[in-house]
Amino acid sequence: MPPRSFSQKVPQLRMAVQLAFLSYTLWMGWQFYHFFLWTKDAGPYVARPPAVESFLPIGALLSLKRLILTAEFDQAHPAGLTIFLAALCLGLMARKGFCGWICPVGAISNLVEQLSAKTKMLFRLPGWLNSPLLGLKYLLLAFFCYAIFWRMPLQAVKGFMSSPYYLTADGRMLLFFLEPSRLALIITLAIIAISLIVRNFWCRFLCPYGALLGIAAWFGPFSLQRDKETCSHCQKCSQSCPAEIPIHNKDSLRSPECVGCLECTAVCPVQGCLRLSTFNKTTPLWLLPLMVFLLYFAFYLWAKLSGHWHGVLGDHVLKNIYQNFLHAP
Repeated sequence: MPPRSFSQKVPQLRMAVQLAFLSYTLWMGWQFYHFFLWTKDAGPYVARPPAVESFLPIGALLSLKRLILTAEFDQAHPAGLTIFLAALCLGLMARKGFCGWICPVGAISNLVEQLSAKTKMLFRLPGWLNSPLLGLKYLLLAFFCYAIFWRMPLQAVKGFMSSPYYLTADGRMLLFFLEPSRLALIITLAIIAISLIVRNFWCRFLCPYGALLGIAAWFGPFSLQRDKETCSHCQKCSQSCPAEIPIHNKDSLRSPECVGCLECTAVCPVQGCLRLSTFNKTTPLWLLPLMVFLLYFAFYLWAKLSGHWHGVLGDHVLKNIYQNFLHAP
């Protein structure tokens, strides 16, 4: 039996990487939960994990505006801004590699998709419905950008970022999951239920983060090229695409919906028909996921070495703020 090519290993490699990041996210959440209990004097001390700030996307947008206008890095939640900048860089340099290889929500969506595929529950939306739904996440992104970058003055941004509400934003996000309102619970359950039927519903139609990274990816160096002369038109590439892009109809793919997962190359029966291209030059497939990992961990190492990972407020200071403004009766 001939050795398997890298493209054939992509689905297993991607799943392994996604599960690794998802496992880390779950461990981080568990650790933060115990830190939260400590701030309530309900458990022993556990250090607050800075990476929990990745769940503060609105705060990251505020931090980005302040960084652009003043060159001041967020001192309260620096890890959140670091991860946000890393995701933007990945979008620009490695397609939506953050979505396709790192994002824990993407990992869960991938697992749900596989479950639904095995139980034959997936329903492919018709084009007349799919296309307008794709615009929802861009409308959400436009709303947040308008509210933060256009309507909110710099002084208001600075004031909010120094407020107790912002300083305890990570704890409030935890409470959102632990004690959701009835409306939030209904919406969450509805999205989960729809995701069992419609492939990657949140990622494809509602995630403004993914919309921003997709716009960045449009200007990036990578694209997918299809050799129409050798293509068998089996449509396996389109069927495997988590974004349901009609790859079999495109000679060159730079769609902002592409997450750079390379799943299509794994199912293509014609060797070399689908190839990764950088500035119109054929590129090894392994280069894209390698760039995803190298860029992401480069930002992490930079933040650790430059003091942009841990906030300036120590855990004991945060405990006092939590008790006065989050746990107060």
